[in-house]
Amino acid sequence: MLDLGLTKMAVIGVVALVVLGPERLPHVARTAGALLGRAQRYISDVKDEVTREIELSELQNVKSEFVAAAANIENVIHENLREQEADLKLAWNGGSTASPDAEQAAAQLPLQAPDVVSRRGGVATGPKRRNWRGKQAATPTWYKRTAARRRHVQSTAARVARQPSTYPAGRQGFFNV
Repeated sequence: MLDLGLTKMAVIGVVALVVLGPERLPHVARTAGALLGRAQRYISDVKDEVTREIELSELQNVKSEFVAAAANIENVIHENLREQEADLKLAWNGGSTASPDAEQAAAQLPLQAPDVVSRRGGVATGPKRRNWRGKQAATPTWYKRTAARRRHVQSTAARVARQPSTYPAGRQGFFNV
């Protein structure tokens, strides 16, 4: 940018005053200021646009790298799954690629889960779901809080009996002072 100091600006102002005259100088100065402001705004807009384009290209590069990494991870996972599936099929069909320690551990595992006797006398098939219907029909606590309904209704006599007395212990009646 131009290096304009105070003395150079003063010389330019005196020359403009002599050339243009005192009548036209304010109008020309306003016009020159408006044009300079427009030029600065245009330059800043261009700079912002260039910066946005650079950031956009950088983001697209990062996005493409991320997509490539995700595809690579997906391929590795699928490859591992195919290997595990092949191993399982081989083991299922009679061949074994597992280590002898794993075979011994598998041989020691029980084939059936122990039977659990239920309260009704039969054999239970799984864990009992307690109060399932009660939980399904229960009103959610967030609704209770937002609806602002009393959950525990007390009579007036019970509330009075529950609250401590506000009067001292020595006072018996209204007129006792």
